[in-house]
Amino acid sequence: MKLTANSIRYLIWLIALGLAVWILSQLPLDALLNAITDLSLVQWSGWILLNMLVIALLTARWLVLTKAMGQSVRFLQLLRIRQAGQLISFVTPGPQFGGEPLQIYWLWKKFNLPGHAAFLAVGRDRFFELWINFAILLFAVTVLLVSTSVAFVEWHYVATVLIGLLVIMGMSAWLLVQKPLSILHWIKRATQRWHSHIRLQQLQDHWSQMNDSLQTLISKRRPSLLTALSLSLLGWAGMIAEFWLLLWFVDVPLDLMTFVLLFTLVRLAFLLPLPGGIGSVEAALFWAFQALALPLTTAAGLIALMRLRDVIILLLGAVVLPSLQNSEQVAEST
Repeated sequence: MKLTANSIRYLIWLIALGLAVWILSQLPLDALLNAITDLSLVQWSGWILLNMLVIALLTARWLVLTKAMGQSVRFLQLLRIRQAGQLISFVTPGPQFGGEPLQIYWLWKKFNLPGHAAFLAVGRDRFFELWINFAILLFAVTVLLVSTSVAFVEWHYVATVLIGLLVIMGMSAWLLVQKPLSILHWIKRATQRWHSHIRLQQLQDHWSQMNDSLQTLISKRRPSLLTALSLSLLGWAGMIAEFWLLLWFVDVPLDLMTFVLLFTLVRLAFLLPLPGGIGSVEAALFWAFQALALPLTTAAGLIALMRLRDVIILLLGAVVLPSLQNSEQVAEST
């Protein structure tokens, strides 16, 4: 039996949901509801505001990078595209990817960015996000590696993988900046059989425009890169604070190493090829709480709050998605 792309996608979803259901069946289910209903109005307000701040900071980073390219896009426009893209990425099997092609398309079709500029706007933002993600995880793993209290994980293997990913990303960025013609030559060779396509006939022009824009950003817009880096770090500080807040809500007894361990395991679980980390996050928390002899009621409460946050963020994406699709249909009909 030959597996198609759709059948593989459905199989991954079944595995993710099956794993999540099995983990939840091992937890006290009444704690799931209690974690949500026991929050006070002040707690709800602080939690919502903190998540809004994180979303605003990460959208502002994207705005800074896009403005540095000389493109005129407003904050609310990028916010809509970002949230709609996150919805697509969440339901796509893989480590939080999938919505990027649509984000590029919306920037090009709805907000009239040139094709190369739309591609770079999304690509640069995702590069920043991934690089900072891996760098912070590597720092956390290094802290755990030297700790004797959480030595039940082979952290040096995880650190090796993260270092490898950072080196690959760094080398790729260096090649893109320093050897653009070599990359163009490789792309031409790889796509030789399709060179008659109208889009590929303009490949050299598009590549030249992208390279010029990238060189300008690096040589003349370095303050923008530093601003984007600062916004990334502030966004991560907000995510760390939000995770601490959730642990406080469900009364998890914390010390620094326990917090670093739980946060690291959750972020690593999101990188596994399951849509939205469904199943992998639940399994990571279930295993960690058992290994640390923490109450499973608090694990259930933490999972409930994290997934409630995810659902709310996804609903925001679902709200703005039709407006992007409708405007795209209007543009095509005019």
